[in-house]
Amino acid sequence: MTYTSLKSPENRDYTYILNVAHLYGNLLNTYGDNGNVLMMKYVGEKLGAKMTFDIVSVGDDFDKELYDIVFFGGGQDYEQSIVAKDLPSKRDAIDQYIQDNKVILAICGGFQLLGQYYIQANGVRIDGIGVMGHYTLNQENNRYIGDIKIHNEEFNETYYGFENHQGRTFLSDDQKPLGKVVYGNGNNKEDGTEGVHYKNVYGSYFHGPILSRNANLAYRLVTTALRNKYGQDIQLPSYDDILSSEIAEEYADTKSKAEFEK
Repeated sequence: MTYTSLKSPENRDYTYILNVAHLYGNLLNTYGDNGNVLMMKYVGEKLGAKMTFDIVSVGDDFDKELYDIVFFGGGQDYEQSIVAKDLPSKRDAIDQYIQDNKVILAICGGFQLLGQYYIQANGVRIDGIGVMGHYTLNQENNRYIGDIKIHNEEFNETYYGFENHQGRTFLSDDQKPLGKVVYGNGNNKEDGTEGVHYKNVYGSYFHGPILSRNANLAYRLVTTALRNKYGQDIQLPSYDDILSSEIAEEYADTKSKAEFEK
């Protein structure tokens, strides 16, 4: 049975409504990735949308018609193995959701589980649901850890993050990376790619969470969902009008406070 974990205040006027499914949010919430939910809420409300977030977990049906955005986070191997057993029951609905060009943000384990399979650190193969073509191998006695910067040429956007993953993911021919690595390791430290962009699915190994450091990506996800639901011609405030100045001001305030406290 799904339950609502977060929603916008009722005492406001909203132009739009967006419903977000947080897949296995009670199990996959490592490295502060729940912050992605908070950033989606913040951006959605700035755009005039009432935001509702439901936890869709083990034993729950995934209603592909109800949800406008899906967030699929990551967890430890044990929790991911539990999810991997339940996820096939949602496979067909998730597959159709993707083919309908709806929005998904998948981080680390969620990214891996949408693909063909991944190999755990102990060498055990865990099957994904195969709705996307990528696969993930393991590596021995090593993890990719550290700051990372990538550039998305299609959108001409740069994203910053922190990676911490043992898996090495390889994309299929019909997939694009979220970006090309400027510095850091990326998907596999071999082909210079990080994450995935397929239709309106965005996957990444960025923890931290990714959207709190990259409001431009959060804006892209939410505006895509709004246009999917309400039409491509709806008039929405630009990123610069509602977010860039505020983000810059908040950064400046934080930096000034840090310098003052030294």
